[in-house]
Amino acid sequence: MATIMVVDDSKTVRSYHGAILKDSGITVVEAENGMEALERSLDAEVDLYLVDVNMPIMDGYSFIAELRKQPRYAFTPVIMITTQAQEIDKVEAYKVGANLFETKPIKPDQLRAYVDLLVDA
Repeated sequence: MATIMVVDDSKTVRSYHGAILKDSGITVVEAENGMEALERSLDAEVDLYLVDVNMPIMDGYSFIAELRKQPRYAFTPVIMITTQAQEIDKVEAYKVGANLFETKPIKPDQLRAYVDLLVDA
């Protein structure tokens, strides 16, 4: 069974993404910011990350950059899902190592399709 970490400072967003994923039989781990996500990644085997950009303590770009420094997570898929919709935001996401970039709210069918493509469940 796959494990996906939802990294977002909004409890509502974490619950929304979590419900979609749990309906597909996926284990969900939540984190409120990038720092918490890095800490939780030490004790978990995460198969995919869903990451927001704007978060306190450590934003999504910094989190992905730090995650990619970890050999264990250097190639783990990351989908950045954010309200930031400028082209420069997409470019920055890909520069730090995101695999996909989507704007909120992501549709459940679209999220499930991405998970099917990126994770061996």
